[in-house]
Amino acid sequence: MGSFYVTTPIYYVNDVPHLGTAYTTIIADALRRFHLLLGDDTYMLTGTDEHGLKIERQAKEVGLAPKVFTDQISERFREAWPKLEIAADRFIRTTDADHEAFVIELWKKIASVGDLYKGSYEGWYCVGCEELKTEKELLPGNLCAIHKTQVERVKEETYFFKLEKYQARLLEFYAKHPNFIQPETRRNEVLSFVNGGLKDLSVSRTSFSWGIPVPDDPKHVMYVWFDALTNYRSALGHGDLKKYWSPNAKVVHLVGKDILRFHAVFWPAFLMAAGYKDSEIPNVVFAHGFLTIDGEKMSKSLRNAVDPLKIAAELGADVLRYHLLRAISFGQDGDFDHAAILERYNADLGKNLGNLLNRTLGLCAKMTAGKAPKIGERSPLDNQLEANVSAALDAVRQSWETLEPHRALEGTMAICSFANKYVDESAPWTRAKDDPARVPTILGMLLSVLRAVSVLIWPAMPKKSDEMRAQIGLAPLSPEIGSDVWPSTLELVPEGTPLDVGKPLFPTLDADQQKAVLEKLVPKKEAPADATASIADAPQRQADSASSALEDAPITYDHFTTVELKVGLVKTCERVPKKDKLLKLAVDVGEPEPRTIVAGLALSFTPENLVGRKVVVVANLAPRDFGKGLVSHGMLLATGPSEKLILATVDGDAAPGSRLK
Repeated sequence: MGSFYVTTPIYYVNDVPHLGTAYTTIIADALRRFHLLLGDDTYMLTGTDEHGLKIERQAKEVGLAPKVFTDQISERFREAWPKLEIAADRFIRTTDADHEAFVIELWKKIASVGDLYKGSYEGWYCVGCEELKTEKELLPGNLCAIHKTQVERVKEETYFFKLEKYQARLLEFYAKHPNFIQPETRRNEVLSFVNGGLKDLSVSRTSFSWGIPVPDDPKHVMYVWFDALTNYRSALGHGDLKKYWSPNAKVVHLVGKDILRFHAVFWPAFLMAAGYKDSEIPNVVFAHGFLTIDGEKMSKSLRNAVDPLKIAAELGADVLRYHLLRAISFGQDGDFDHAAILERYNADLGKNLGNLLNRTLGLCAKMTAGKAPKIGERSPLDNQLEANVSAALDAVRQSWETLEPHRALEGTMAICSFANKYVDESAPWTRAKDDPARVPTILGMLLSVLRAVSVLIWPAMPKKSDEMRAQIGLAPLSPEIGSDVWPSTLELVPEGTPLDVGKPLFPTLDADQQKAVLEKLVPKKEAPADATASIADAPQRQADSASSALEDAPITYDHFTTVELKVGLVKTCERVPKKDKLLKLAVDVGEPEPRTIVAGLALSFTPENLVGRKVVVVANLAPRDFGKGLVSHGMLLATGPSEKLILATVDGDAAPGSRLK
């Protein structure tokens, strides 16, 4: 038992609450609830990020002052979360007075040790990312690889933070705290970036005014990320809440993988410069993947169309929470499939947990007068059920502790499966005829499993947990600091407790009902006209024809030397949702950051089998856009059919980036 502090990113107010922001915030709330069950003193923070050039421009476009604009959007986030059963301890805004004061104080501390200096910079700036970009990070046409919009050339006076000074200390910190960056694939990305060399970071702007003024130099406003990252500490101030940022507290930042660098490199460096000890730096920065919707990239129009509040209103907030936590492996990219949420609802909640609850209460109504029975002598079957459940209880707890909610809920449903199998094998309807004394024990064992499960589902489904406990005669959970109520073994429902059959907790949906729900929730799409498809296909048909004609034509040595073949080290690898053949790899080719390469290797290799291999990369191939935001910056060499590919690899000590010749 101790202090547990969990944060979401603060959400930029150029958008509305959508499924992606709901996903992160639901996970944070579920972790908060789990630690409450352990008796921990918990604190959860979420909020909105409100400064920067992007907000200033958007406010101007709609004819509002920036503060008025941010007030309106921020309130939509504040109002959304309680509707999803999310109960943060504070909703912070970067326009809050105490936050702005703390950011100024942090700036002064860093300036006092000489880690801020004035200079000027010139480079490419993405307003969407609020970040300077290198040439290598851009797509052809000077497009941001994330937003697919043109970057802007900027040149202005700025304050720089001495980030390069902290390269060695950051690497030392990562080595001493191997769990600081999770999952492992993201840790490798950060290590590669930092090992590639850090450059001092621009932390102020003069070309706009919507931001926190730099102390004693008000023509500068602070870099939006310097401001935003500080919220995690400013929310706790200087008083009693500091206990959540102490060496004895566990501090977990949940972030999207696209903003990992800011949280795992810039933020700890700022804290180090301000005098924070390594023990006062967060314990974990966990980067989760991106969500697609029914296999499509979550574009702004799709985000607006797929409203989590609308889904929650139709199916219940708990059902949405359960599906997001259960269906997506936390840390990996995932897909929100409207049909899948109904399938999972029926399978997990309706036919497994719901069925277990319904049949147990129904049997009790018939055989024990609707009250919890007194258990008699146990059989080997009873003991086996308890052994299976006890082992699963420990595994579920461990999964929550290691930030694997998908595995925790998988284990929870496994317990329900054990119990449903036990019902079939113990057959109380038969024992009522040939061994009636055995029936109370069978039903008492089932009620004890339901009691445990009602606790296990509380982090994901708090309302359903309360309803379930009411049906088995128990009060709602009300965790207290210092009291660990996580079940380690089966605990009986007290003899004589009145039970309430009530209505089914998770009534299954038949085909017609599912169709009606999907009709309400799935965004309508307009199919492209045949003529458009024909025109779009024409260049590819011409290219295929040209390729065929040139296939056997010889090339000169000079032509061959224009192809850059380099040694690449696979740092991370993951499957591409809805694409059976594609894998997405991060490959170190001797550059400051690994390249994203998309390759059709999935029928021959699993992601884990590729990490650590040295491969041959065509390094100067033009980027290939696979659609839905998936862009490949190179190609791997292999031979053979898709199901039996042989990958071209490099043995020995050749360094990543070495050119083959």
